[in-house]
Amino acid sequence: MYQPRRAPSHRWVNIRGLEYHISQWGDPSLVTAQRPPLLLCHGFMDIGASFQFLVDAMADHEGENRYILAMDWRGFGRTRGPATDAYWFPDYLADLDALLCCEALGLDGKRPVDLLGHSMGGNIVMNYAGVQPARVRRLVNLEGFGLPRAEASEAPSRMARWLNHLRHPRPLRTFAGVTGVKARLQENNPRLPDERALWLAHQWAEPGSDGQWHILADEAHKNINPLVYRVEEVLACWARITAPVLWVEGAESETSRWWGDRFPREEFEARLAVVGWLERHTLAGASHMLHHDQPDALARHLQAFLDLP
Repeated sequence: MYQPRRAPSHRWVNIRGLEYHISQWGDPSLVTAQRPPLLLCHGFMDIGASFQFLVDAMADHEGENRYILAMDWRGFGRTRGPATDAYWFPDYLADLDALLCCEALGLDGKRPVDLLGHSMGGNIVMNYAGVQPARVRRLVNLEGFGLPRAEASEAPSRMARWLNHLRHPRPLRTFAGVTGVKARLQENNPRLPDERALWLAHQWAEPGSDGQWHILADEAHKNINPLVYRVEEVLACWARITAPVLWVEGAESETSRWWGDRFPREEFEARLAVVGWLERHTLAGASHMLHHDQPDALARHLQAFLDLP
């Protein structure tokens, strides 16, 4: 099984009434003006520990001299969600904003930080950097494409589906053992090596009293969001980003796998065009989980970008 080369410490801090689980590599003594804290924000149905391979690759390139934090978003991993059957996207921004003011983690909300987000996390950090531009020094978006454009006419059907999900909750899948969890991770990403998949399986799920392995996530995350995606609002946020932005995607990612022809590439390119300062890279041999597939190549791009004058 994979053995982390730079193991994290684990912290729990109160963020807006929730006990947030934080993976912490290093400490605030490593922070300088040129090397502020780096906060890693995971995607949907993922966890902060998912970045371990990237953190190890970064340590191989630059040593263990960067203060890095990765949270489990509300209702994911070891951060319990609120007593709710619905999650709302603005809460992620509010949680991030509160976390950046957490003195227990050496954050004061005044000095800008470096933010990296993957997938859903990429969308969160992009929106946040437009809403609070002075808080962000460097911004990294790993495949945070956003969602297809939605029409107002879709609102009634989405709301109806949401109400149906609330009436009929859908439990998360369970597994007979950790090998089943490992197989599920590799089903999602066939490029994930066995040793990494087994290590991730132990972070992503845990055994329950029923003898089954349970994914560490709130089943309420499976409920559809009743609100239509308003592209114009998203672009208004992206256009206000003042930090340099690094966009990285996998050469073998297929957005059509998720959205069919509802989200053409040209539309996404038009979204990126509103960002003022943009550096782009495509990683060969990587798909959507590029921080699992090519952590070394990603670490090289990340280090060069973060160390720009």
